[in-house]
Amino acid sequence: MNVALMFPGQGSQHARMAAGLYGREPVFTSVLEEVLALFGDDGEAVREDWLAGNDIDHVSRAQPLLFAVDYALGRTVLGWGVTPVAMVGHSAGEVVAATLAGVFTLEEAVTLVRGRVRSAAPVPSGGMLAVAASEADMVPYLVGDVAIAAVNAPKQTMLAGSDEPLAAVRARLEADEFTVRTVPATTPFHSPAMAPAVEEALREFHATPRSPRITVYSGYTGKELTEADATSPVFWARQLSDTVYFGPALTGLLAAHDVTLVEAGPGQTLTAFARRTKAVRTGVSSVVPLLPPGPGGDDWESLQAARLRLVP
Repeated sequence: MNVALMFPGQGSQHARMAAGLYGREPVFTSVLEEVLALFGDDGEAVREDWLAGNDIDHVSRAQPLLFAVDYALGRTVLGWGVTPVAMVGHSAGEVVAATLAGVFTLEEAVTLVRGRVRSAAPVPSGGMLAVAASEADMVPYLVGDVAIAAVNAPKQTMLAGSDEPLAAVRARLEADEFTVRTVPATTPFHSPAMAPAVEEALREFHATPRSPRITVYSGYTGKELTEADATSPVFWARQLSDTVYFGPALTGLLAAHDVTLVEAGPGQTLTAFARRTKAVRTGVSSVVPLLPPGPGGDDWESLQAARLRLVP
């Protein structure tokens, strides 16, 4: 069985997601502790908020926790003896994929995430919207600093921008009868509002990235991650403001490989996108989420069911 890992870049809104594995799944727990320890005092605060079910939507909590959970789940799957033929990450999930592929050491990746958090924190408040429409449909609505944040599927597009212009765009979209959903976020990632953060993130970049040892499909090019991009500080810094082309990246992966896609992270957002692809719809490829779709599910049971499908 060929397996490809998918790492989400969102999911922090489900504050308790994956907490059901903490203290029960040994690899997940030890790796998560390793990651949070590298975040120092911030990591301790993130753990406390996470286990208490507190609000963690702010970038200072959401980004470290998401990286820690995604990475720990990825290491858990690798610990089952699964060797992925490829990986793909959505937004911040691409750093997880790159780390597991050997582009960054874990210490470098944590430093990168911390730098992003420090860079993004001063950016004025903003948000993100998920719209059931194509990228082309959204172009007439891009005003002020509102931009296409992500193209996830043919009719699944995300917008991002500062609070006031984004609220105005939402009102127009709803008046025109588009289906719009708020994405829990307080930072306008993947929009021009993040330009100052990109400059700061570049100054904060202190890694020596290497060529990936496992194929990674990049959500910023929609293609395989090249050595030139993998080793470029500018490539990683610009991810704060650049559009995420997860849909094209996933399509490229499925065109090259017949695989079982495994979503290693909170929720099942990427699983839903994968189920819309022709490869999964026709049964050529399949998708397995590790965790339940939302709060109230049993993390442990979901993980064990996934393991049985991946390691018969």
